Amino acid sequence: MSNSDEIRREQEFIDALYARVDALRGHTEAGVTDALAQGNTPMQARLERDILVAERSGLLAALNAVDGSLCFGRIDFTSGTRHHIGRIGLRTDDAERTPVLIDWRADVARPFYLATGHTPMGLRRRRHLSTEGRRVTALHDEILDLGDRERTGHEDPTGDAVLLAALDAARTGRMHDIVQTIQAEQDEIIRAPHRGVLVVEGGPGTGKTAVALHRAAYLLYEHRELLAKRAVLIVGPNPAFLGYIGEVLPSLGETGVLLATVGELFPGVKATAVDSRAAAEVKGRADMADVLAEVVRDWQALPDPVIAIEHDREILMLDDGLVKMARERTRAAGLPHNVAREHFEGHILNTLTEMYAERVGTDPFDGTSLLDPSDITQIRDEIAENPEVWAAIDQLWPRITPQRLVADFLADPVGHLPDEDAAAIRRPVTRAWTVADVPLLDEAAELLGVDERVARARADRERETQVAYAQGVLDVSYASRTYEFEDKDAEDSEVLSAHDIIDAERFAERQEEDDHRSAAERAAADRTWAFGHIIVDEAQELSPMAWRLLMRRSPTRSMTLVGDPAQTAEAAGVGSWAGILEPYVEDRWEHARLGVNYRTPVEIMEVAAAVVRAERPDFSPPSSVRATGVRPWARAVDDLPHAVAKAVEELMPAEGRLAVIAPRHLHGKLAARLDGVVAGEEPDLTRRVVLLDPRGAKGLEFDSVLVVEPGLYGTSDLYVALTRATQRLGVLHSRALPKALAAAFA
Repeated sequence: MSNSDEIRREQEFIDALYARVDALRGHTEAGVTDALAQGNTPMQARLERDILVAERSGLLAALNAVDGSLCFGRIDFTSGTRHHIGRIGLRTDDAERTPVLIDWRADVARPFYLATGHTPMGLRRRRHLSTEGRRVTALHDEILDLGDRERTGHEDPTGDAVLLAALDAARTGRMHDIVQTIQAEQDEIIRAPHRGVLVVEGGPGTGKTAVALHRAAYLLYEHRELLAKRAVLIVGPNPAFLGYIGEVLPSLGETGVLLATVGELFPGVKATAVDSRAAAEVKGRADMADVLAEVVRDWQALPDPVIAIEHDREILMLDDGLVKMARERTRAAGLPHNVAREHFEGHILNTLTEMYAERVGTDPFDGTSLLDPSDITQIRDEIAENPEVWAAIDQLWPRITPQRLVADFLADPVGHLPDEDAAAIRRPVTRAWTVADVPLLDEAAELLGVDERVARARADRERETQVAYAQGVLDVSYASRTYEFEDKDAEDSEVLSAHDIIDAERFAERQEEDDHRSAAERAAADRTWAFGHIIVDEAQELSPMAWRLLMRRSPTRSMTLVGDPAQTAEAAGVGSWAGILEPYVEDRWEHARLGVNYRTPVEIMEVAAAVVRAERPDFSPPSSVRATGVRPWARAVDDLPHAVAKAVEELMPAEGRLAVIAPRHLHGKLAARLDGVVAGEEPDLTRRVVLLDPRGAKGLEFDSVLVVEPGLYGTSDLYVALTRATQRLGVLHSRALPKALAAAFA
């Protein structure tokens, strides 16, 4: 059979696949459209319609997401069985439901990723299909059964053609999935058991982020029922990074995952301000939990010196001793502050009741009580209606929100921290929240709790509003039906209206039942949500306080942590896996290491590794799989903005993206010389030129990179900056280069 015949046969198969997908898409779109058109259905039918829309819309999103490169491989077994492998699974419509396309996550697809000539796993041939949209452009066959003499003319002697083509392809500013090129060491991690903590360590370019994302897709496939209910959370280092990886899971047919930074994990708060390095370090310390607990206790005040309450012409005095006793009894219950307030209220009311009863109900001759239990109850009820009593309770044990507690503490931290630390974190109450504030808010929420009486009262008010609205809708409906039938005969006018089959309260309940948000959407709005699995990228950068927040979100400790301790740059970062995990799981965690660098060419990696070895002589970088033959360069210049503009022209790839990585304080001057670049804005990674600082470049990759003033970077930041390029690297400096970097370029 000729080469063209093989491509033709695969093209026919692909065409049939897309015909099936188009039919499914058309059926789904039609179902959603029909359901939406049924706008005047009875209540139960409308509810079923909304559920149908939610389910069909999810399927439609998945089908749209996988359009393009739907099928990327084929495995031929020595038994004669043949399977095509793709991003989703498809079956025939008949009763047998025969698989037509195998989902890459299915067990039967594993030989596509793991089989070798030494361990063929029953395969005689593995085929990679290269496509552009729906058109097959090339085939790459690997012969795994060396005794098989059949040849197609598409044999790939090395088996690396597809991988190398993917590595050399121009970047788009968005991460692509690696489902077609998953390597054996990556596959083992992707399919690792669900439970427990798995640490995936890897240097720059080892694909650890891609592996983590594909692991999320695999877990959702393997544990669909559980994780669809509990959701998967993926935590990234910054919004630009989340935008960069945001298309990977949809391309694999998964849309129900929550992507967030730590600064987005407290509902109602979005962190937009930036902390100083010193402030972030102080806020991230583990002992901040104890500091905040102390701050909460400070809100549980004592009178200074007494609080006088007038009740029925009597003056009742709450002094230090009485309130201290009530406070200690309340604290002994061990409840969060706002939850415990009910106990404090009870102690204060009882104290005031006893005080008043003794004055007005004691026999002046023998000192015996003239009051029976019902009299005492009545007195207590009357005292509980006295506004002065509640003003005193609010003063002594106020209800507090996490936002108020943390804002007030940051405005005046003196007395809770050493002077130097207090000066580092002090800020005005009105200032915007930072990422490091969010774990403090979460800790405060745990310490404060929620007074369910307040929550119930709020819910009752909301329900009253909803019932009133529902009644208005029914009244309008009734009036409309009355007008419609007023000129018709009596028999026709007896047609049932909404008023006849449902009342306002039940109508409001139906509205409450119509919550069709996905698990991820509901999780984003619920601080106490327990996720089915959490994946953390750049995990070494998170502070101890951030880990407290995340561990609350994962009570089962089902987590995948991805990172590289050598790239730890944040002052508050834990930096070691044992330091992160021992407080929560001790030594009960698994460790996997990725040792192959698929991104960074040998020539660039040699320079980057020299920087780290200057501090850590035993440092062993990941092994690069390719060389470009292009050496990185470094130049000393006087006029940095001018030199940067010239260097960008020199390094700009014919296709793809270029990053200028420079200290943040230089961004204004550099942006003025770069077309379409605005300093201070969230970078648009799809633009040809992007301006970043080293922290903002974490996890990203570009065809070409220009590093500016490396002498101002720490070792970790410099290592990150130097390893972002897939093809070419240049360095510009007006200050002296770090010694190790200068030696590498010598």
